[in-house]
Amino acid sequence: MYDFLLKDLKKDFTRKKIGTDKGLAKIGDGVVNLSYSLAKSIYLTQNSKTNNIIRTGVKVSKNVLAEALKLANMKEFAKNRADAHDMADTVEALVAFVYLNNSVSMNDITNHLLEELSGNLMNRQEEIESARKAFTRLLNKMKQYLPLN
Repeated sequence: MYDFLLKDLKKDFTRKKIGTDKGLAKIGDGVVNLSYSLAKSIYLTQNSKTNNIIRTGVKVSKNVLAEALKLANMKEFAKNRADAHDMADTVEALVAFVYLNNSVSMNDITNHLLEELSGNLMNRQEEIESARKAFTRLLNKMKQYLPLN
């Protein structure tokens, strides 16, 4: 559907080229935050003791995304000497790449994150840990859609 936006990358795409593309990171930022916000809203609603519907919009922390990239052993997609911000951008670029390449849908991403969420997400530390695990598992699942070199 949107894979034409990847035409220039497909000519000579490498892990590093995809992971360091600033345009992909910008698109991926929206995909990551929307999918996590949806997953968290669904999780909180399903686990509400008062049966309230809970909608939330969340910006995923750069530290959560950077840690997930490291734990998924995918730092080779990031630029050399990448800091947390650079690694978060890499995660966002990778998510955008697989989304735009029609490998996964927004529903797929949201549902995968939702399946991995656990604990009391109203407690900031528990949410950070849960989100880190969810994004690590999402990245591990996405590896199959990314180039080998």
